[in-house]
Amino acid sequence: MTLLARVADLLNEAGIPFAIIGASALAAHGVSRSTLDIDVLVTDRRTLRRDFWILADATIEIRPGDDSDPLAGVVRVTAAGQRDIDIVVGRAAWQTHLLASTVRLELQDAQVPVVDAPGLIMLKLYAGGRQDLWDIEQLLAAGSRAELAAAVDERVSVLPADARAQWDRLKS
Repeated sequence: MTLLARVADLLNEAGIPFAIIGASALAAHGVSRSTLDIDVLVTDRRTLRRDFWILADATIEIRPGDDSDPLAGVVRVTAAGQRDIDIVVGRAAWQTHLLASTVRLELQDAQVPVVDAPGLIMLKLYAGGRQDLWDIEQLLAAGSRAELAAAVDERVSVLPADARAQWDRLKS
């Protein structure tokens, strides 16, 4: 069983909603970009406890965020011969809502939820880096730009002002 399948099983058994984000989610929405790890979004802070991670033959590195960090933390799960898994622990209510808007994907040997394209754009706007903005352009080009823009417009009001302004520039 792959590391991703083991992590997904652990999260499912604990009743923790999660979704694939990052380059693996981009691929699910028709944008190919190379990556060495798999990013997973959760908002449940139990994942920041060392005793949560009972995975044989895996190394767990927990990096909690401080009060000024937009994330509650990141957990890196590694195992020999496997792709690393980065568990991104969000802290905003809108991130929790994204976990309810997913599509299912077979990735490695696991059926996993993947954040939908509008949600992925919101995460990329929130992160705001150059690669994130390029990813948004690729997502808009890969699908129906007008439909995707309309779906993001319905949700974007929950983002900070700078992310909303960036969206206004990108969508036109």
